[in-house]
Amino acid sequence: MARPRIGVAVLTMGTRPTELRALLDAVADQDEPAARIVVVGNGTGTLPELPEGVAGVELPENRGVTGGRNVALDTLRSFGDVDVVVDLDDDGLLVDRDVFRRLADLYDGDPALGVVSFRIADETGETQRRHVPRLGAKDPLRGGEVTTFLGGGHGLSMRMLDEIGGWPEDFFFAHEETDLAWRALDAGWKVVYEPKLLLQHPKTSPARHAVYHRMTARNRVWLAKRNLPALLVPVYLGVWTLLTLARTRSLPGLGAWFAGFAEGIRHPAGPRTPIRWSTVLRMTRLGRPPVI
Repeated sequence: MARPRIGVAVLTMGTRPTELRALLDAVADQDEPAARIVVVGNGTGTLPELPEGVAGVELPENRGVTGGRNVALDTLRSFGDVDVVVDLDDDGLLVDRDVFRRLADLYDGDPALGVVSFRIADETGETQRRHVPRLGAKDPLRGGEVTTFLGGGHGLSMRMLDEIGGWPEDFFFAHEETDLAWRALDAGWKVVYEPKLLLQHPKTSPARHAVYHRMTARNRVWLAKRNLPALLVPVYLGVWTLLTLARTRSLPGLGAWFAGFAEGIRHPAGPRTPIRWSTVLRMTRLGRPPVI
């Protein structure tokens, strides 16, 4: 088989032109070049000037992470020469020049590989606990098979996406990676965390987004309704309700969370395709049963 060809997708809202240019320069500096690079302006109006060879798509409105990435995916697919899609945050930075080469090696060596999650660390080299896609994991340098992945930097097999579909459009943002990962696992694909693939990213809190609590709760309900066997839906949502009550110190945050939870219950979540019990067992063996 031919060596996997890399296509890069970057979403931007136009608020980080300096960081975006630094990222695109780092992409261009890779020792194995990308076949295609696409920048999607998510409701930005006019994109800043892009380097030669970078395709720009300007959306008239912000379609969220999921909608914007689906546009990027469709654009890359239309070229017909991309085997692996790499999604990168516009304020991230590839500090190593061999990221795409290492990624292509991984996909070249395993036809069942669906998703590769990068390690995310700040400029000091620290990885936040929430950026390690494994329960109870304290070592961000331990890789291996996992059940979800990091949105800021990852690779996706185009063959896998052709089989299971793209991002859950209505999610906008929050838990979209888990929805895609569960569908990938149920179809027999592997999800791998590879800490040698590094994306440098400023330390942030997801709660910086004004709608974080509402989106998190609504999409968690949708995630369960779309993907879990009926017996596990109340267990999963009950566990996360208790965890939220224990962790959230903000009364307005809790109010927004419960409003989002109710919204998720009331509104449809899209097509329901429950994962198989064999997939539940596989996820449990990987250390994260789909109840937490």
